[in-house]
Amino acid sequence: MKDFWNERYAETDYAYGKAPNEYFKEKIDEMQPGKILLPAEGEGRNAVYAATQEWEVSAIDISEKGKEKALKLANAEDVQIDYKLGELPELGYKEEQFDVIALIFAHFAREDKENYLEEFKNLLKPGGLFIFEAFSKEQIDIQKENPKSGGPKDAEMLFSKEEVQTSFKGYKFEQFEDKVTELSEGKYHQGQAAVIRFVAKKPLNK
Repeated sequence: MKDFWNERYAETDYAYGKAPNEYFKEKIDEMQPGKILLPAEGEGRNAVYAATQEWEVSAIDISEKGKEKALKLANAEDVQIDYKLGELPELGYKEEQFDVIALIFAHFAREDKENYLEEFKNLLKPGGLFIFEAFSKEQIDIQKENPKSGGPKDAEMLFSKEEVQTSFKGYKFEQFEDKVTELSEGKYHQGQAAVIRFVAKKPLNK
């Protein structure tokens, strides 16, 4: 996967554009700035936007090319982001470090997905929020009609409503959508796509 993302991010244009994801922007614009973590952040469009809104931003990815373009975008916007390369367990984040964790089209291999979600939950403060948007399993069929809409071709990397509700059992869903929407994000997210979106609050008691 590292080679795949390095090749995609080596292109001159920003693969998913420079503007933040609309759902992510809508949600953090409603919040008081704090400490936010953005896993699988790629070329930095969401991290940089959050930094312009005075969030203390941490970002993660495995792609060196993604980091290069993210830091270039941050420099253009005159903001700072802490961008780390590598796998989550090796990066030294502390338990309950973040006020918000934003998983925006963060898709992981089947064997890693549940473990990563558990690790992300450990990094979130009690009362903290997850902002989530990802492709649902219905995207497999939509891809066949519209390959430009994007997303993994492995259904195991996609999400279902039931899977999400099980993974975030005990969390309060402040919003939950399982829908077909219209994406316009750079070259690789164009047209109708099936997504799951939610904001979920971590319970105060463990």
